[in-house]
Amino acid sequence: MKVQCGNIGVAYTVEGEGAAVVMVHGLAEDRSSSWSEVQLRLHGYKSFAYDLRGHGETTLGSAEGTLDQLGGDLHSFLEEVSGPAACIGYSLGGAVVLWAARKRPDLVRHAVLAGTSTVVGRAAAGFFGERIRALTEDRRAFEADFRKDSLAQLVNRKDLLDSVVKRRLAAIGDGGGYINGARAMMKLAGEPLTPLLAELECPLDIIQADQDAFCPRKAADIMRTARPDAGYYEIADAGHLMSVDQPAVYAKVIQTALNSRRALQ
Repeated sequence: MKVQCGNIGVAYTVEGEGAAVVMVHGLAEDRSSSWSEVQLRLHGYKSFAYDLRGHGETTLGSAEGTLDQLGGDLHSFLEEVSGPAACIGYSLGGAVVLWAARKRPDLVRHAVLAGTSTVVGRAAAGFFGERIRALTEDRRAFEADFRKDSLAQLVNRKDLLDSVVKRRLAAIGDGGGYINGARAMMKLAGEPLTPLLAELECPLDIIQADQDAFCPRKAADIMRTARPDAGYYEIADAGHLMSVDQPAVYAKVIQTALNSRRALQ
């Protein structure tokens, strides 16, 4: 399915029936790679997974490289398609959900952040900057580094590396969405989202993979310190790509997090 949200055409997939849940994928992912297994396993909810600006089948439009714009895209999707909903964000998607929940509490009823960080250090900002440079100057070098990055994000299913890389490169396409998302993340080096956590009006849950080298336990600890009432779930034997390493467990944890807050919505 596709819908016009502002200056972009947004592709999305719907599964199930019940209370609305909107799923926001991470950088270099798309709605299928991040959420297809979760959507099929989720019970009692109508889930909407959409492609971020410039990723998958969603157009890039006039990209600004900011969470303000990406969060605004989520607001538009909630208004145009799903209505107020619980929102689940993975990695970059978690930052988008957090921003959107703080700005529009009338639209985001429950925020679930998976593999998410509210602040980016110098090393991570440098990493994003180098990937942007390679993507714009030397696609072959970018793809070689991207394969190494994807391998480092897997723990339990390294045997799926070839298919994971192929799928993720397809989600990146010409690279415009990747660059846009990476620039938005780089801004967290100077403007962390951590202060927003205490201002959230909706319930918050955090999902962390136990062997995530890209978004380590420290990132979850920072969020939990800022928001002590947040729910916390840890997935064992998984790296940053927890949807690949442990898809069934990941879906079960999301189901549990959603069920635990449903009466509050």
